[in-house]
Amino acid sequence: MQVTMELFIVVAALTLIIQAGVLVLLFLQLRRTTESVNKMVGDLHSRIGPILTRTQIMLDETQPKIAALVEDASHIVYLTRTQAQKFDKIATEASDRLRGQLVHIDRILTGTLEAVEDAGASVRRSFWGPVQKVSALVQGIKIGLDVLRSRRSSPGASREPVVEQEDELFI
Repeated sequence: MQVTMELFIVVAALTLIIQAGVLVLLFLQLRRTTESVNKMVGDLHSRIGPILTRTQIMLDETQPKIAALVEDASHIVYLTRTQAQKFDKIATEASDRLRGQLVHIDRILTGTLEAVEDAGASVRRSFWGPVQKVSALVQGIKIGLDVLRSRRSSPGASREPVVEQEDELFI
């Protein structure tokens, strides 16, 4: 048992030495990696630093211009809205006036058409009434003359042709 114990101690010592060696190697590798990362960070910082500086300068220079652009855009929107409201007001007034003028024109045309219709009715009454009476009188005289002629030419002739002529003239 003593041999096993000594063997156990030797194996434990060897494992401790191996572990210590691995830890030393890990430490050395970690140190190299850290130095490499630090070097890359330094390079990155030296390259990005000027870019960030230029960007900051550019932002500082353009910030007032951007603010002015935003202010101008806001003013343009305000003016556009005001002009649109004015145009809407003018268009509404113009359409109301046009509607009023159309109503006025409609009244004038309606009155004119009524006056023309009344004039036509008056012409019909005043002109065509007497013309129809004169025409009826002339027709009566004509029929009377036809009747007298027909009696002279043939006393026994029938009166039907005269009535037919009368009907034809009446139509």
